[in-house]
Amino acid sequence: MPSKVGSTQTSPTLPSPAQGVRWTTPIVETPGIVVLASWVGRLVRFLVTLPFRFPVMVASLAVSVASWWWFGWPGLAVLCGVASVVSLVWWRVWPDSYRQWVTLRLLAWWRHVVVYRRHWQPVLVISGLAESYQERRYLPRIRRVVCTSWADQVRVTLVAGTSPTDFETRVAELAHGFGAPSCRVVVEGPRKITLEFPRHDTLAEPLDAFDVPDAVDLSALPVGVTEDGSQWRLRLHGTHVLVAGVTGSGKGSVIWSAIRAMLPAVAEGTARVWAIDPKRMELSYGRGLFARYADDGESAVAVLELAVADMQDRARRYAGRQRSHVPTTADPFVLVVLDEVAFLTAYHPDRDVRRRAENAIATLTSQGRSVGFAVLAALQDPRKEVMNLRNLFPDKVALRLDEASQVDMILGEGARDRGANAHLIDPGLPGVGYVRMEGSPAPVRVRAAYVSDDDITAMAADYGFDSGSLGGAS
Repeated sequence: MPSKVGSTQTSPTLPSPAQGVRWTTPIVETPGIVVLASWVGRLVRFLVTLPFRFPVMVASLAVSVASWWWFGWPGLAVLCGVASVVSLVWWRVWPDSYRQWVTLRLLAWWRHVVVYRRHWQPVLVISGLAESYQERRYLPRIRRVVCTSWADQVRVTLVAGTSPTDFETRVAELAHGFGAPSCRVVVEGPRKITLEFPRHDTLAEPLDAFDVPDAVDLSALPVGVTEDGSQWRLRLHGTHVLVAGVTGSGKGSVIWSAIRAMLPAVAEGTARVWAIDPKRMELSYGRGLFARYADDGESAVAVLELAVADMQDRARRYAGRQRSHVPTTADPFVLVVLDEVAFLTAYHPDRDVRRRAENAIATLTSQGRSVGFAVLAALQDPRKEVMNLRNLFPDKVALRLDEASQVDMILGEGARDRGANAHLIDPGLPGVGYVRMEGSPAPVRVRAAYVSDDDITAMAADYGFDSGSLGGAS
């Protein structure tokens, strides 16, 4: 039919040249015999590997079936009775061994089946740890669950092409997803990591002051406990330590626990403690323990500059003769304790005092380690404008902090992503914080022991001596 004059002519619809072609994965129906063979193969593999995966369970079941087969129900009853008696004796006589080989293994099996395998897929999908490729979803695989006395260790094989960093940035989601107080990622090797989930807060109860040790190791002073129940040992000889935390976070617990662990060396004369206490409240209780003590700006700078002079004199004597320091009565290890170091570097009204203090601290922290001088400093605000020397402290402790950004300022970039949530520490847990242990980038949760006023008074009475004085010293 001819078109009318003046009517609009419509061209046929053609695909846009700029429109891309979307390729889809072809769907091929798998024959039923192949599916059945796959199921049979999986069943055979499961039965063959079962004795190697669960040797105790398979052996117990095999012995029980054999007893019933050869001796009937009486034989099975006798076997159960003997097993019960042996288990009871084992539990009473060797409780630690029984807990390791029986209780914790049963708990690991239960947690594996009921907690982790059951919730593995939804938790990883929702937290963004499931990978997709060609319309298929790939999940990291649980290799094994091991239970310790305080935590579950979930050993995981990663999907090819992913990295442990993906899990490190999702520790909060994983902890909440599996109902744990926290989560820590430990890298074991290529595509192998361990997710550590505490079952309860092992640091909830305060710690009394440790007993004064008989022998002193200045590279491993016991000052508290870690989350796994082992001792937290603080290194002082050959390093410098910065402790950061808000008021009431427990900085004094770290300082006094370190001093308490040094007392035998102080009594022998192979170690000395020089203290600077601008607040005149924290360290004043133990003045008798300190070879030098200062509590105002001028006297504090004088003590710091004297420490620099002694350090440089020792370095001149060591030059060309020895490269490391061994504490002796002639050349003792000197620990300079700075409580609220920001008073000297940022808050003191005299600019000259601030400049001199900053120069002295920088010199001590950059040159003092090899000749037996160490600085243990505490501060509340770790920002650069308050304390721009924090990078000169190799070891740092992050107690309760005000802001999330401050965690990485103290423990290094990525510490908060690895689970060091120091800004979320309960105010009712003084002394709890995070440290980075030597040789591991993963932060470890710790708690320092509380040294009471009575403990400090007793320490000063038993180990104190008449201190020399400079300025505000007594």
